[in-house]
Amino acid sequence: MPAFHDLPQSFRREQKELEVAGLVQWEQLRDLSDIGMSRLCRSGRASIRNLKRLRAIAALVCDLDLAPQDAALLMHAGIASRAALAGSTPERIVQQTGRLERSLGTGRPAVVDLATARRWIERARQPLN
Repeated sequence: MPAFHDLPQSFRREQKELEVAGLVQWEQLRDLSDIGMSRLCRSGRASIRNLKRLRAIAALVCDLDLAPQDAALLMHAGIASRAALAGSTPERIVQQTGRLERSLGTGRPAVVDLATARRWIERARQPLN
């Protein structure tokens, strides 16, 4: 699994703390315990909220083989776990991700269509290897 890099600016402090701790791979971030996150927050630079968000993204990246930007889109659209994705419908995913993109004012066409959403749901419903 590749290392994470080029995280959004909103996670720059957390990325720095993760790197200092030697955590540079998505699997390491996915497997980071709550205690480990608390330790990273002791410096006062990283927030537990952002670390939990990054861990949710890492779980989607690792468990479903999603691109980090797709996992982040799902997480920010309110679909932050494999179970949430598996229990969703393609229409709901398209609606939620589209709503998020419109609220961000990106002006670009939606990146998630029904076929993509169906693929993601199918992956989420597969048993873990």
